[in-house]
Amino acid sequence: MIINEMDLSDAVIVKSSKLKSAVWNDFDKVRKGEIHVAICRHCKKRLSGSSASGTSHLRNHLIRCKRRASCNGVGAAKRVETTPLELAIVDQTKHEHSDASVINSGLDQRRSRFDLARMIILHGYPLTMVEDVGFRVFLRNLQPLFEPVVFERVESDCMEIYAKEKHKIFEDLDKLPGKISISVDVWNGGGGSDDSDEFLCLSAHYIDETWELRKRVLNFFMVDPSHTDVMLAEVVITCLMEWDIDRKLFSMASNRTPPFGENVANKIRDRLSQNKFLYCNGQLFDVSCGVYVINQMAQESLQSCFETINKIRESIRCVKSSEFIQESFDERRDLCIDDSARWDTTCTMLEIALEQKNVFSLMKQRDPDSCVSCPSDLEWERLETVVGFLRVFVQVTNTFTKSSNSCLTANIYFPEICDIHLRLIEWNKSPDGFISSLAVTMRKRFDEFWNRNHRVLAIATILDPRFKMKLVEYYYPLFYDSSASEFIEDISEYTRALYNEHSVGSLLASSDQALDWQENHHHHHHHHQHEDRLREFDKYINETTTSPGQDSKSDLEKYLEEPLFPRNSDFDILNWWKVHTPKYPILSMVARNVLAVPMSNVSSEEDAFESSPKRRISDTWCSLRPSTVQALMCAQDWIRSELESS
Repeated sequence: MIINEMDLSDAVIVKSSKLKSAVWNDFDKVRKGEIHVAICRHCKKRLSGSSASGTSHLRNHLIRCKRRASCNGVGAAKRVETTPLELAIVDQTKHEHSDASVINSGLDQRRSRFDLARMIILHGYPLTMVEDVGFRVFLRNLQPLFEPVVFERVESDCMEIYAKEKHKIFEDLDKLPGKISISVDVWNGGGGSDDSDEFLCLSAHYIDETWELRKRVLNFFMVDPSHTDVMLAEVVITCLMEWDIDRKLFSMASNRTPPFGENVANKIRDRLSQNKFLYCNGQLFDVSCGVYVINQMAQESLQSCFETINKIRESIRCVKSSEFIQESFDERRDLCIDDSARWDTTCTMLEIALEQKNVFSLMKQRDPDSCVSCPSDLEWERLETVVGFLRVFVQVTNTFTKSSNSCLTANIYFPEICDIHLRLIEWNKSPDGFISSLAVTMRKRFDEFWNRNHRVLAIATILDPRFKMKLVEYYYPLFYDSSASEFIEDISEYTRALYNEHSVGSLLASSDQALDWQENHHHHHHHHQHEDRLREFDKYINETTTSPGQDSKSDLEKYLEEPLFPRNSDFDILNWWKVHTPKYPILSMVARNVLAVPMSNVSSEEDAFESSPKRRISDTWCSLRPSTVQALMCAQDWIRSELESS
């Protein structure tokens, strides 16, 4: 048999420690039966590797090998350094398949397969790439002994990775010391057209035992168009029950965009409230995304000046097409065309145009037939006001998205949202009917958001030791005038109620632990019956009794009476509560749950400024089976999160 035609898929690599000659630094020696083959590591040419053949023919080949010459020459590529992310991936996978059988003396086929599957999941590659000719040639040249896989095999490997990672997430959620908040996002299928498939993405937000804020995707499923609101609500509740977290929820954040509209959110809240699973009778459960409402107001602002913006956009295109005209404009800030899909770029385009509006007028005066179209003085004036709106929206959105952390604690949002509230009140007083009308439209949308979220936002800022009640007491008179005291008292009442429910829960948890101890050590099984009968008694004791020598003031009262913590840019609120948990054991439980509420479900700056609120799944993944899509999307999030925290 000719060596080059031999099938070496089941060949065994001869250990390099047995090979004495230096020539073997450039060859791999493999054995199939009684035949030994030497494979050049540079050009993959096969030569005789038997001891009887010696090594002279191998040395002669190295002299002629062009691949080896190019690697050692001046034009040789520099060695690529291993990045920390690559090291983390290696560390993450090296123990995962420790029980796998090692095939072909050193090549672990199973681990290599799972490394390939993890790579596909991590980077969102199409599963069909494993059958692409170019990819197979690359693998064969890189490692001839690796057995190629087909689509069905890599899909199965991805599903196995998903199952293992899901088990780890389930265990993490099960041992959490606090509650979990859920966010619901709507995704479009490939292409993002109106008739494409829609998916719901459920994510868990929580603060773990180390006081780190985490976000994990739990489910990613296709929405059945035939489902009613009731049916869709049941699907979501079933997902929560399968994760065993329906009793551990604190809040649910959504944009209330179809198919997950207001009715669906209300039905989920009502169902959980009926089972007594929610704090404050579910009044703090339903929240919405702050970035989304800002995006909506920005779109309304742009739409109000649609014709003027189009004039400027077309004029800039005209200027860009002529070097002669372009020389008339200030070179320090070049005119730019916006990306219509991102409204922040439109804001930038208009800002620069406003700085040079006199040049537009001058160009039109010099050449009335010019393609430069100059807005009127009134249009410029109104546009300047609208750009002022947009500038505020961009700044606030950047605050919510340009963070070193992928998730923000809920206390961040209140002062920024309050600033927008004040500006809307101011804009509403504009003598220009065009501006005041636009402000009324935006104010209506903002009020919907504010009425649904202001309690959670306020309680979150109260739990910030730099502000406590003071920020609420500062802003509310500016919003509500003579009615401010009523709204401030409403916030105080909800804060106390939330604290008291956590206090009762803490007492009941201690009681449950005591009963478990008695049952385990004394086998008194009847204590379960006593536990149910005495729950109301436990509440009574908690509300009316003070232990000997114990301060009668609650954690909440002590916390609010102490001076404000100094404000500084590097303040870490989670670390503050971690350190002060022994001092405020019950209030720290409240902080753990409230600060994890996702007041923004936008994951990146790009998503925040997108004109469309729905994210899109790739065409290659969208075409797969729904169970595979869920496995890939969830596993991708889990693997990335683990790498980021490693």
